[in-house]
Amino acid sequence: MEIPEGLGGKIFKGCGCISIGIVLMLILVIVIGICVDDEETTDEKKEEQKTEQVEKKDSVVVNAPLEGDPYKELDELIGLEQVKEEVHSLANFVKIQKQREKKGLKIPKMSLHLVFTGSPGTGKTTVARIVARIYKDLGVLKKGHTVETDRSGLVANYVGQTATKTNAIVDSALNGVLFIDEAYALVPTANKNNDYGQEAISTLLKRMEDDRDKLVVIVAGYTKEMNRFIDSNPGLKSRFNRYINFPDYTSGELKDIFKMYVRKNQYSLTPDAEQYLKTRLDSAVKHKDRNFGNARYARNIFEKSIQRQANRLSNEKNPTAKQLTELTVSDIREAFYK
Repeated sequence: MEIPEGLGGKIFKGCGCISIGIVLMLILVIVIGICVDDEETTDEKKEEQKTEQVEKKDSVVVNAPLEGDPYKELDELIGLEQVKEEVHSLANFVKIQKQREKKGLKIPKMSLHLVFTGSPGTGKTTVARIVARIYKDLGVLKKGHTVETDRSGLVANYVGQTATKTNAIVDSALNGVLFIDEAYALVPTANKNNDYGQEAISTLLKRMEDDRDKLVVIVAGYTKEMNRFIDSNPGLKSRFNRYINFPDYTSGELKDIFKMYVRKNQYSLTPDAEQYLKTRLDSAVKHKDRNFGNARYARNIFEKSIQRQANRLSNEKNPTAKQLTELTVSDIREAFYK
């Protein structure tokens, strides 16, 4: 069959129009898809930001149990000799009671809840995480994770919301350890009719009884304030009868902590820098106040020292490995001044 002259061109042109139309439709679909994706991504980001803000506001941190030997990690902590001894003693007691239970022997009622007393930065949170893992190793807890919070994570701003908020935190800590830092803040020094701290305490005590086989609570804070906290409620006294005191670090221990950060992060100290560090830490400990940060103070000095080193080397075109790792006395001095 013969195709009339010019018909092929018309068909081609027609196909071209159809092709262009299809291409335009595809472009439109892609643009719409991108817009939808952007909206979804924006929504996701908004949700993430919202979650981050809630977590920050409520001061709730969940720590899954780390792998490794918790007993070894406890022993490797700098200082805290009395704390280590008491934790080992507690572990031995629980271990023997578990063995008695397996043999069908009577075991005394034992409270595994703990009160950690001491200044900030003395290792209370670190030891709480280790205790959770030890309890898991001994079969007391199934998960051995820690949920760390403070007053803001438990207390709401309106009537009837604190119990719900506290119960949610407890639920997340079941089969692990609930660590409440600065727990004394739940009992304000002044009588406030609109304070809901006592509601959080009452809710917590009920859950400690109802979930006694799968919940361990560790409360922490300054010694004097924690005594006031425990004395504020008879239920707290009956459930918290094991106290572990965390002493302030000596200047020598703070130096060891600083050098631990140096070693772990592949830095080194010049001899005069190390001597200057010792002198300044001796002075800091001698003149410390109640809010002295202990290990946090040593960590902050280290972080400021490496920042000072970075500033010092910023104009070096090709610094050597020694320069990149070495902290000088000027770096340490500047860190203390800052």
